[in-house]
Amino acid sequence: MEKREGIAFIQEAFQKIEIEITERQAAQFYDYYFFLMKKNEVMNLTAITDFREAVFKHFIDSVMLKEIKDLKGNESLIDVGTGAGFPGIPLKILYPDIQVVLLDSLNKRILFLREVIELLELKEIQAIHGRAEDLAKKAEYREHFDICVSRAVANLSSLCEYCIPFVKCGGSFISYKSGKIQEELESAQKAIHVLGGRLKQKKNFTIPDMEMSRCLLDIVKEKNTPKKYPRKAGLPGKEPIS
Repeated sequence: MEKREGIAFIQEAFQKIEIEITERQAAQFYDYYFFLMKKNEVMNLTAITDFREAVFKHFIDSVMLKEIKDLKGNESLIDVGTGAGFPGIPLKILYPDIQVVLLDSLNKRILFLREVIELLELKEIQAIHGRAEDLAKKAEYREHFDICVSRAVANLSSLCEYCIPFVKCGGSFISYKSGKIQEELESAQKAIHVLGGRLKQKKNFTIPDMEMSRCLLDIVKEKNTPKKYPRKAGLPGKEPIS
């Protein structure tokens, strides 16, 4: 696809969710997609390779945060288990003034993300190699962020233990999930409470043109997370709080 045509397609896709992006922002998304495809040939970054699908299922899905959060521009945000950079990089492109940390446990993904950051000339964003269980114990990260986001495929109880410790009181952990979430949400209620959170909002939506049911959970942090959480590496996944 020619770049000008691709940029126009991306701008039209964003208009379907009532967001106007500049030509520069659309070009950043375009360049991100093609760099992702190039790297995807040698490392496993995404199963979604079709341009149209990637625009909607990666970029549009990532920025649907707008449905429950009105970002003012100077918030600090950490993306836990960011993988190929979703939702953190699309949010950074859309809201260039937010401060972003991308966290992933696989170093080759972090090296890829650092190349993306340089290619797209993004500022106030860093990609960090590490495990959430370890980083959330460090003073410079614990209860430091206004927002923690995660699109990672993991049980909600486990995700809460990975993510809520990063959030400052009054901030939010926002989990991106598939539309069928009710049973998982009910089993995570104890974990949310123990970690200092409360479910503020559950927002279901469908990705335009894809007929794909999605859900955003806004878990607000009401009190400090007990110091023993997160537990040592591996435990939140193997033995979720229940």
